[in-house]
Amino acid sequence: MSVEIISNIVRAASGMGVNKVKFSGGEPLMRKDFGDILSSLPKLRDVSATTNGTFLKARAQDLKDAGLDRVNISLDSRDPQIYSFITNANSNALNVVLDGIHSAVDAGLTPVKLNMVLLKGINDNEIYEMLDFTRTYNGQVILQLIELMDFNDVSCYQINANSIEKDLRLHADKILVRTMHRRKKYIIDGAEVELVRPIDNSEFCANCNRLRVTADGKLKGCLLVNDNLIDVSNTAPEDLPKMLKLAVSRRVPYCRS
Repeated sequence: MSVEIISNIVRAASGMGVNKVKFSGGEPLMRKDFGDILSSLPKLRDVSATTNGTFLKARAQDLKDAGLDRVNISLDSRDPQIYSFITNANSNALNVVLDGIHSAVDAGLTPVKLNMVLLKGINDNEIYEMLDFTRTYNGQVILQLIELMDFNDVSCYQINANSIEKDLRLHADKILVRTMHRRKKYIIDGAEVELVRPIDNSEFCANCNRLRVTADGKLKGCLLVNDNLIDVSNTAPEDLPKMLKLAVSRRVPYCRS
């Protein structure tokens, strides 16, 4: 999508009460015009992006100046060999991402949320080491542990999420509950950590108020439903509110019970 199309969609949504936008991927920082996209947006309460962190060191401050508020960064391990195994990246990739995290914090893209997908026997023993890492940023970095979705070819890497959640409860000084998706936030010696369970559950669906836009300009009411998308890639700006209402009216929760 062009900068203009993205801006038109967000402006139409903003006029209907939307005040938060997240750019995810793929990798949004692959776009050299990402700063132009950010600068074109209306005033919003929160603008965030999910990134692998590879390009953050060089661009963090410019993106902050363009209107980005915060970032989620994928970081599955702080062990260079394990990180390379998981990401299929070269041996220096981890250092590049760590530099990106530092730059994001320095630029004020906070709170930085680190997305750590837990893999049984690979990185599931690094949770508290990762918490130690986030703790060095004095509350500006939050850890999000993500349970691997149950695909057929990755079952050998599935962790016991209930066991991990129990362990987090035992270590927590305080437990908070987010309104969105009813996720718990565990505060452990000053560090904040969440466990993100798979999205295909009724509690997630019951609290979801998100509308997604695909990379080719289609409105998507549910992440897991693909048969009711609405193409707005060539829609005139004045017609976008009508299309947004139509997309919301077609929302059918993936989980209905």
